[in-house]
Amino acid sequence: MDLQNKVAVVTGGAQGLGRAFVEILLKKGSNVAFIDVNEPLGKELKAALAEEYGPDRVEFYAADVSSKEEFIGAFQKIVDRFGHIDIMYNNAGVVNENDWEKTIAINMSGLVRGTYLALQYMKDNPDSKGAIINISSTAGLWFVPTAPIYTATKYAVVGFSRAIAAVAMKSNLGLRINTLCPGVVKTNLLSSSNIEDHFGQFSQLEEMKEMVLERNDFVEPEDVAKASLILVTDESKNGEILKIDADGTEFISLPEPPAMRK
Repeated sequence: MDLQNKVAVVTGGAQGLGRAFVEILLKKGSNVAFIDVNEPLGKELKAALAEEYGPDRVEFYAADVSSKEEFIGAFQKIVDRFGHIDIMYNNAGVVNENDWEKTIAINMSGLVRGTYLALQYMKDNPDSKGAIINISSTAGLWFVPTAPIYTATKYAVVGFSRAIAAVAMKSNLGLRINTLCPGVVKTNLLSSSNIEDHFGQFSQLEEMKEMVLERNDFVEPEDVAKASLILVTDESKNGEILKIDADGTEFISLPEPPAMRK
């Protein structure tokens, strides 16, 4: 897929990894609409990007992906504004073991809804060869013992994405779904100052703070964003799992269901 003049949607796009996705897509020539619950930050980023890339190429919509009404409303505004959608990055996510219902609502329910919304709009566009990138984590391949709920949601993203990718392949509509599994990304999400807000009653907080401060295996958001582009541009990629961490980038193979084995 050529990214020039394509329409991309990024959830959780106002900061961190989401912002990196927004910026690299703009640099590659796509028009980008990003969704985030943080309205002041989203408006600030939109103004900065509009000045750099032009006001017609970027839009921001304030919405909580865990709210069906807000998410659908934002999506409809994007379709009304740009006419169609070619690329979807389901990136919005949180680590919050204390409020585990919220973690599930954002990390899994919001991602499922974003995938289905994107598939519906892409399916209705006869010229579309749509690409959906669902953001999981290396926690969805191994596990984080201090974050069992976060781990569960990221495992769910991997399983859901692989299954829906198989359905998309059989539909012959040219729609693809892939999964990106970054390692620990260098953002504010796991800063030592807010660990107590993210990890629950079974976590050793002092041990967690020490681990965050001392680890040196972070990956930069920009590197993750660059790596993700192969999942969009290479039209042979469907149902793939791309891992990127401090050790590098690699595609991960998991067992296929018995009915799909050759």
